[in-house]
Amino acid sequence: MSQEIYIIDENTELKSKLAELFKKESDYKFKKAKTKDIETVLKNIPSLIIINEDGIKEDTVKLCSKIRQNEDNSITPIIVISSVKERKHRVEILQACVEHYIKIPIDEEYLYYTIKNIIRLLDTNRRVSPLTGLPGNVQIQAEMKKRLLNKEEFAILYVDLDNFKAYNDIYGFLKGDEIIKFTSRCILKHLNDSETEDNFIGHIGGDDFVAITSNLECEGVCQDIILEFDKGVYKYFNPEDTQRGYIEVPNRKCVIEQFPLTSISIGVVIIDRGRFKNVLEIGEVAAQVKHVAKTTPGSAYAIDRRKKYN
Repeated sequence: MSQEIYIIDENTELKSKLAELFKKESDYKFKKAKTKDIETVLKNIPSLIIINEDGIKEDTVKLCSKIRQNEDNSITPIIVISSVKERKHRVEILQACVEHYIKIPIDEEYLYYTIKNIIRLLDTNRRVSPLTGLPGNVQIQAEMKKRLLNKEEFAILYVDLDNFKAYNDIYGFLKGDEIIKFTSRCILKHLNDSETEDNFIGHIGGDDFVAITSNLECEGVCQDIILEFDKGVYKYFNPEDTQRGYIEVPNRKCVIEQFPLTSISIGVVIIDRGRFKNVLEIGEVAAQVKHVAKTTPGSAYAIDRRKKYN
């Protein structure tokens, strides 16, 4: 994946130095911009912004604050390179949510690995859902493998929404995102309210979630999630749809179809010691039990408690 890095500088020396440092790294694209062009830089949402404090006239703290106040760049990493060595100034720069302050003269090897490690951390963070802030597939798989290898007993809750596509078709994906965030809050609240301390909640993507808990008696948690969801989901529908109890969606042939209001389904798999050899086996059973939950009208849960076959 190409990494677009902007250098805020009136001069060209730093850009040339970085281009030479990364000449064997074709994925790293360095672009120079003046401070007057900062709006253009922010529109491009770069992977990293490097500010040469000695090469600009503007106040660096104000410039960094402007970057942070931009919604699309609130988490874009910033490196400030400067010849100013006073501790007070360095602290002020870091207080503006700058990741690194590098003093001149530049240690080129230090700068090289600082940039590389920032980009590596960005790649790691991309594995986290930007919508819910929950761990994604990589962490979910790792958590399951860890518990299997440690021969732990645990339960996995596979959660998704019913008639969610129909909702998106009528209300739009931005409203759909709000329901997804509401769903994550329901799951987090009731997993965290339980006495079990080693709970893990992940977001597979879209309207699919996974919760892992060592609490094998998790029916109460499922019931609480459903109650919370069913009580709160109505605020995401207009009064007309709420009163009718369904939404009307035109299909590809422009024929109006009726879909029930969005509900939640939970399929639970109890992982007894030795029952499953790997994550794939768990996934196969999970698909079966979640299908049972989804074929029940409205919000529902189903629990697979089958033991290991002899």
